[in-house]
Amino acid sequence: MNDTPSLPALALIGDNSTHLWGMTNAERLRRLARAEGLPDDTPQTGARLYVNLDYVFDPVWLRHILTRPGTVVTDGGALVMAHLTAGVTPDDLERHRGELAFIDYRDNPQIYNRQLRKLDCPFIQRLTPTTRRQIERKSYFGAYKGVTDLLTKYLWPELALWLTRLAASVGMTPNIVTAIGAALCVLATYLFSQGLYWSGMLAGFVFMVLDTVDGKLARCTITSSKWGNVFDHGVDLIHPPFWWYFWGIGLSAWGLALSSQAFALVMAAVIAGYVLQRLIEGMFLKDFGMDIHVWQPFDSRFRLITARRNPNMVILFVALLFGRPDVGLIALAWWTVISLVVHAARLAQAYGVKRSGRAIVSWMEAKS
Repeated sequence: MNDTPSLPALALIGDNSTHLWGMTNAERLRRLARAEGLPDDTPQTGARLYVNLDYVFDPVWLRHILTRPGTVVTDGGALVMAHLTAGVTPDDLERHRGELAFIDYRDNPQIYNRQLRKLDCPFIQRLTPTTRRQIERKSYFGAYKGVTDLLTKYLWPELALWLTRLAASVGMTPNIVTAIGAALCVLATYLFSQGLYWSGMLAGFVFMVLDTVDGKLARCTITSSKWGNVFDHGVDLIHPPFWWYFWGIGLSAWGLALSSQAFALVMAAVIAGYVLQRLIEGMFLKDFGMDIHVWQPFDSRFRLITARRNPNMVILFVALLFGRPDVGLIALAWWTVISLVVHAARLAQAYGVKRSGRAIVSWMEAKS
């Protein structure tokens, strides 16, 4: 029963009228099935993914069990889902127990989520009107990346959760959230260029939170799309150098404009450093098949503070508190150079490990 790669057809067990993120559990599971490319009809192998509608689970469980025919997931003695083949049904579990692999959620199994860069036990919980809000909270935090910057990890979550619930309740799509954020991003750029740093910070702050909300809304409501992903990541990728450049332009309004030579050096460090770091991350992903920040624990910790947009905004915010946006921009340039050196060193070390014949494996995957 474990030698077929065929994707199973979805088979729902029972009924559940309780809504989650504005949809029934059945609709949520159908969206998940479509997203994973599950067939509408049962394949010739008889493969089916049986799912108990009494339960809600993190989508990681679905992706995990799809690659493991003959696997049954339970919560204590209750069936949650089962990937069964050859015509075996949930009624036959005891008769085929010796041929099946059972995973009990209560044993706290650890699964590595490569997409979200984290190792944990994804949630499973019985869905009732009483547990709905708790499950929404779990599914929201389950959509969070395990390796990210310190603002996204520690400051945004509660506010972004409230906004994600609000967006889902009014039927707002992730692309609408992204579009609103993009408009605020452009507004912040203009305000920085005029030296209106506090107003720009506010617009930028809201944009940065919405940048978290759109992705969480897409994952929680299972409405991710290819073009939505391109739109979101395109805005994220392009705008930071423009923010830093126009921040520098706005210094003249404060009487703190850098000299032409100093401005050129700062911009060279900021823009070249940003582009080169992104290229290093791309090279690591291409050559080793994973994000550079999940290689070893040091890399995951460094991602909290590396010279990306959010940590850089912390530097500028602190400098602004002291009335020195010019010093903030210079500090940002230095931090970008330092971060670039760290990333370049880590890439070189990875190539050294590869040349020695050892495998490059994420520390989280090694523990799963």
